[in-house]
Amino acid sequence: MTDTEYLDRAEQLLLAVERACDRLNDETDADIDAQRAGGMVTLVFPNRSQIVINLQKPLHEVWMAARAGGFHYKFDGCTWQDTKGNGEFFENLSRFASEQSHLPLTFSAKLD
Repeated sequence: MTDTEYLDRAEQLLLAVERACDRLNDETDADIDAQRAGGMVTLVFPNRSQIVINLQKPLHEVWMAARAGGFHYKFDGCTWQDTKGNGEFFENLSRFASEQSHLPLTFSAKLD
């Protein structure tokens, strides 16, 4: 993957996270504050817990830090997969956000 391809894919991921937060705030009582600063999105939940997602441009990875730990993801041509075999980015984000918010939350790569 070229640097440009990585940046395009990674930007789509961050945008999908932001749009999912907007959707979840409209459809549920999640009240997630999504704060964007460059290549990083911080999700802040009402209980003040956070999930931080940031781009690691030199490695062509996306990193996520949640209460469950820190995770690194690489694009496999279809999805962002954990580099240690621990699943797909949006599935994991959904699980971690649900655990931290105590609500069933679903994130996806869809931009609609």
